[in-house]
Amino acid sequence: MNENHKERAKIYLRNYKQKVDRSLTKYFEKKKKQADKIDPLSLAAVRSIEEFTLSGGKRIRPAVVYYAYLALGGENEKAIIEASMSVELVHSFLLIHDDVIDRDKSRHGVDTVHESYRKKARFAVSKEDLCHFGNSMAIVVGDVAYSMANEIMFNSAFPAETIIKALNKIQQIVYRTIPGEMLDVVMQMRGKTTENEIMRMYEGKTARYTFEGPIHLGMVLAQSEDQKILQAFSQYSLDLGIAFQIRDDILGIFADEQKLGKDVGSDIIEGKQTLLVFKTLKAGGSSALVVKKLLGKKNIKKKEIEEFRRAVTDSGALAYCNQLIADLTDRAVAQLEKIDFKNKEAKDFFISLAEYVGRRDY
Repeated sequence: MNENHKERAKIYLRNYKQKVDRSLTKYFEKKKKQADKIDPLSLAAVRSIEEFTLSGGKRIRPAVVYYAYLALGGENEKAIIEASMSVELVHSFLLIHDDVIDRDKSRHGVDTVHESYRKKARFAVSKEDLCHFGNSMAIVVGDVAYSMANEIMFNSAFPAETIIKALNKIQQIVYRTIPGEMLDVVMQMRGKTTENEIMRMYEGKTARYTFEGPIHLGMVLAQSEDQKILQAFSQYSLDLGIAFQIRDDILGIFADEQKLGKDVGSDIIEGKQTLLVFKTLKAGGSSALVVKKLLGKKNIKKKEIEEFRRAVTDSGALAYCNQLIADLTDRAVAQLEKIDFKNKEAKDFFISLAEYVGRRDY
């Protein structure tokens, strides 16, 4: 893997983020003015989505839309940047709901939406109702974010026929993501799983929503229907998406909390059934006993997180997952040779993105 590619990916993402964040800021200013004429609660919802969306994040998904569009010969930069915002709002919608499911209290260093509403209502409702109130408001706010995503694409500066296809693609992205999220919840509640189920969850919850869907959306906006390119990009997406999620699972246990922007160890507390956990349990011995003891523990201490880290390392699970990430990213990059790129920067972005996914530390 090439360290230079990782650094180039960071530059590409940073430069794109600056562009799209300017457009997002303008969009939220417009929506706040509209909401202010409707109801104070509507305005509060828009502000909540704005804070949540702009508080952090690398903008990988809309950047993928942007570069897929360029890769297939698209040239209207202003239009594609504005249209790509729709995917970031889909991301916010799914994350707001995901935070409710995972009971996370912070993301990107700020309160999650349900936690923010819970705090605002702490003097207004009984203690036992706070959680339900926060979750209820977050579900509604997430729904508003989804409506924004569709509105952005509906009003984008593309031909009407292309917009219809793009809106259909957005619905497909969400539709393909939901089963992965549901499987994640089922596995967590059941307390056990299989490697096949984990891979299905990674494919649905991450690969198709983070890479394949946004790439296909960029192709739709570039008005490309080349099936050979579509298939190559799909395989690239599936390999890279699984690598991305495995790396995410590792970071959820081993990352620096300041860089990660949320509590390290939350996956342990929630009893997440990840490949890292599965391989540790399969290895047996004292490492498996430690994981069984600590997985799902609600008041886990820092020293116990360290114990958990040692267990997945000593079992060989961490080394196995790191090697799998390397193999998957190599396979993903190989798929790019099958694509006739119309834009050199776009090709370098997708190569660099694969290297970044394998090496990222937050």
